[in-house]
Amino acid sequence: MQIQKLSSSLDIKSYLKRIGVDGGGVKILASKAKQHTIYIQDLHVGAANILKQDALSVGADLAVPKGTVIASTPQVDCILIATQKELEILSKKELSQPFGLKTVAKELQKIAHIKDVKTRKIMGVLNANDDSFFQASRFQAKDAMKKIERMIEEGADIIDIGAVSSRPNAKVVSVAEELARVEEIYTLIAKEKLHEKVSLSCDSYEPQVIEKALDAGFSIVNDITGLANDVVCKLCASYDAQAVIMHMQGTPQTMQNNPHYSSVLNDITTFFEQRIAKAESFGVKDIVLDVGIGFGKSLTDNLTLVKHLEHFLTLEKPLLVGASRKSMIDKITPSKIEERLGGTLALHLEALKNGASILRVHDVYEHKQALQVYEALYQNSLYHIEK
Repeated sequence: MQIQKLSSSLDIKSYLKRIGVDGGGVKILASKAKQHTIYIQDLHVGAANILKQDALSVGADLAVPKGTVIASTPQVDCILIATQKELEILSKKELSQPFGLKTVAKELQKIAHIKDVKTRKIMGVLNANDDSFFQASRFQAKDAMKKIERMIEEGADIIDIGAVSSRPNAKVVSVAEELARVEEIYTLIAKEKLHEKVSLSCDSYEPQVIEKALDAGFSIVNDITGLANDVVCKLCASYDAQAVIMHMQGTPQTMQNNPHYSSVLNDITTFFEQRIAKAESFGVKDIVLDVGIGFGKSLTDNLTLVKHLEHFLTLEKPLLVGASRKSMIDKITPSKIEERLGGTLALHLEALKNGASILRVHDVYEHKQALQVYEALYQNSLYHIEK
């Protein structure tokens, strides 16, 4: 007889199938293996006591502060610990309970129904300007095609092309100047029909630029203002383009002037809910969400967003993360932009683990390699079972 401690991050379904568990048993047992830790803020103390008892009755538990049982304070923060199966049962049970537990139940159901990420993509970055923060990502029109071809060879699924820097304190660029920077590139892209080789993303929030990109074969609009402009919404809908809604507090010129949130997770969730509703009201069907690492965020905010990215999966949209070579790495381990690849990979692999579908990167080859190793570890865990 041999006993092996397996990883808590394994693909449990593959193990269950290997030992011969039937189809129905695989589903039931897998739901018991997956565990959720859920932080509930400002819960009515009466609701906390009910939820505590109900959680215990299904095998889960609720961590509550001292004095909750005697209602020493009217509101409390709690942590619910439950398996997937327990959460499914508990979320139904709380629908009939008082003190706001019906609302809690609906949120728990969203968490219980989060789907696993099936496909992950690499988005390579190209900047048609002279002031983007990472010099190696810049290019001129004559070099564009070579760089795009190289990124395709290195494994890029998407290439994101922008002409205006959005780094902190970046200079404001007119629409005319932005158009002048990309017009020749768009013409070359259309002529070579590059959209047949790779998905093309337009990194802009200006309608005139976006329309020219879409006419040239681009299929994605990457808008750092999160579809603030109604005209951009209309363009995305009319061209049936995918819209990347990014969160930014302030503007590139102001965003790092002491950013502050009541709760970075909750505040950004509210923003996304509002912008998703707006986009869908215009007929936008394909939406990706970007939490905006470094766009009006402190180091703590950025780390919180990467670590708890799974929170945003309740919105049922793919998640994009772009932490490539950003200054948050320098704040953790002092380094020049050219020296931040290691930190970038650490952040992006954690983002993948926590639910990211798309990584926006400057280093395509290194990320493609990292992604392939990641998928070998987490999606093909049967390779590593010892007999």
